[in-house]
Amino acid sequence: MAFQKAVKGTILVGGGALATVLGLSHFAHYKRKQVNLAFVEAADCVSEPVNREPPSREAQILTLKNTSEFDVLVIGGGATGSGCALDAVTRGLKTALVERDDFSSGTSSRSTKLIHGGVRYLQKAIMKLDIEQYRMVKEALHERANLLEIAPHLSAPLPIMLPIYKWWQLPYYWIGIKLYDLVAGSNCLKSSYVLSKSRALEHFPMLQKDKLVGAIVYYDAIKSIPRDRDRCDISVVTHFSTTSLWLEVTPVPPLMLPPAAGQHNDARMNLAIALTAARYGAATANYMEVVSLLKKTDPQTGKKRVSGARCKDVLTGEEFDVRAKCVINATGPFTDTVRKMDDKDTTAICQPSAGVHIVMPGYYSPESMGLLDPATSDGRVIFFLPWQKMTIAGTTDTPTDVTHHPIPSEEDINFILNEVRNYLSCDVEVRRGDVLAAWSGIRPLVTDPKSADTKSISRNHVVDISESGLITIAGGKWTTYRSMAEDTINAAVKAHNLKAGPSRTVGLFLQGGKDWSPTLYIRLVQDYGLESEVAQHLAATYGDKAFEVAKMASVTGKRWPIVGVRLVSEFPYIEAEVKYGIKEYACTAVDMISRRTRLAFLNVQAAEEALPRIVELMGRELNWDDSKKEEELETARKFLYYEMGYKSRSEQLTDRSEISLLPSDIDRYKKRFHKFDADQKGFITIVDVQRVLESINVQMDENTLHEILNEVDLNKNGQVELNEFLQLMSAIQKGRVSGSRLAILMKTAEENLDRRVPIPVDRSCGGL
Repeated sequence: MAFQKAVKGTILVGGGALATVLGLSHFAHYKRKQVNLAFVEAADCVSEPVNREPPSREAQILTLKNTSEFDVLVIGGGATGSGCALDAVTRGLKTALVERDDFSSGTSSRSTKLIHGGVRYLQKAIMKLDIEQYRMVKEALHERANLLEIAPHLSAPLPIMLPIYKWWQLPYYWIGIKLYDLVAGSNCLKSSYVLSKSRALEHFPMLQKDKLVGAIVYYDAIKSIPRDRDRCDISVVTHFSTTSLWLEVTPVPPLMLPPAAGQHNDARMNLAIALTAARYGAATANYMEVVSLLKKTDPQTGKKRVSGARCKDVLTGEEFDVRAKCVINATGPFTDTVRKMDDKDTTAICQPSAGVHIVMPGYYSPESMGLLDPATSDGRVIFFLPWQKMTIAGTTDTPTDVTHHPIPSEEDINFILNEVRNYLSCDVEVRRGDVLAAWSGIRPLVTDPKSADTKSISRNHVVDISESGLITIAGGKWTTYRSMAEDTINAAVKAHNLKAGPSRTVGLFLQGGKDWSPTLYIRLVQDYGLESEVAQHLAATYGDKAFEVAKMASVTGKRWPIVGVRLVSEFPYIEAEVKYGIKEYACTAVDMISRRTRLAFLNVQAAEEALPRIVELMGRELNWDDSKKEEELETARKFLYYEMGYKSRSEQLTDRSEISLLPSDIDRYKKRFHKFDADQKGFITIVDVQRVLESINVQMDENTLHEILNEVDLNKNGQVELNEFLQLMSAIQKGRVSGSRLAILMKTAEENLDRRVPIPVDRSCGGL
């Protein structure tokens, strides 16, 4: 089928995962051979992108202004909205997409970072005989496989362990997981398997050992091999003893079988979808707010029909109209806001729920296996996963109000920590101070306005068409963004008589995926002189576009690495990514620390440390004056403080913190403090710390010392008082604070001073 070169317009509205790419919801029910053929057909019938690189934001805005009428206007630049734009433009529709903030600034960047079918939904489908939830799992399994195919650099397989602590649970969960395997398709099954206690601890040594029976590790996938070889053999070894009986089922690895759950870099995935849509010709613009919907009278019916939107450039304040035959509302949690622009009396369908996640150091989990807690103390499900060399734990599920700036609560953070403690060994102290970042994402649960039970939440996505022709796509999940987009554009084509073919997004590579390979990073090291860690990061983030970032990298002035100056020492992000991020429509410092890089999601303190340099580099590229730079710094710091958990972290140590130390500990810490406060002033300053460091031959610049003392200077008077130091040590003992540079520095200095024993004169022959 030839690609239709006539570009017909589609406007997508929305910021959630749903709107990103419209997919084929029924496609998941095809047999494996049919799926393979569909992948080939979809890939063959799409022409090459119109643009080698996405046009600049300025060029995109000009297109929005100067186009007389688009076929489709999508409101919302989340995964779903971006997916809708990609689906529409690859069908030959003239497409526009506008987003009031940055691409993926909302729910789509604040997920659990998993691509999965939904084990718990299958459980509910079976227990309640719910065909809707069964179909949703079936669809998600297909979409998971497609995502691993079209963005291999951004997604990776991840086995999930389900630890078992009661014997009766072993057959119960094993049957459930086996059913999950079967739903993936009898011809594409990779078997889940049971691990003994000892094998489970080998894979996940941090697990709580007491009463552990064993564990189940689950997988599922679609594989592309002929039917006569499409089978999965398992070997079963039964072990008997006088006290126990257990099974260890080990799968024989078949060819090319990705696991049931895959991890992905959600914000980068969302951005890749939007950039791919732009390359295929969609006019996409972030920081473009819809202030009202345009309407015109249908000459045939005499009714008012939605015909576009009044848009406002958030960065300049300029307003203009964007006209379209069809407007799609893909705004996630803000679904009802746009629906009420269309009809102020319409019934709300969105029931927002807040999901909080926390990030902890990587040593809390193994590098290549996640953990699922299927039944927490209040019935929720908690995932515990390795991500970007850190550990993610979450999520909660709490009713909330819709806001552009959701804040993680201390209550939710502590709930997650308590659940993590239940599953980790007592040898691992789970400390509040080890929470490096925390965020809250608003999940847009919806009710179907056409359902008889309007109060019942739909676990699947809902496509609704208003009387005026506004199409709303809501609900669903990240994994199924493509099929949601496909359903939405199908509805748009039918409702508005648009001339377009079938969806072509199955198997369509996203930006960076086409020429990526697992060994691409080696060329980056060899050709450009990048550190191996940095090269791996660039390849995994930008795919085959990593070479363009490497070309922009600055010379380090060192023997090795030759290029690639890091933004912060402990993470592989480099300065060249800031320059490249501007080409990817980054407009603010928040865009850079949270979505072009993921620093804010990995470590808020590291993000704050990198901010001044990021603002300096962006200011140079975007011609910011000093006042604009200061404004960007302040806005980004507020973002880190409130939305990324810095506030909750900083409140673990305040001038109101209690001192709960034993008398012996107080005496010990006082002695340590007085080694720095030699004059018995009751406080220490930078001068005191410098004096002690010089005595043990340690050099540290004054700015760094100022930062270290400022972390503990609770009343901000330029000095650390004895009481503040004791508050710090008490918080460390309670686990509320960790990684305090001042505490570690003072302990190390004390140990060095104690080792400096004077040599007696009589042992040195009297001297000279």
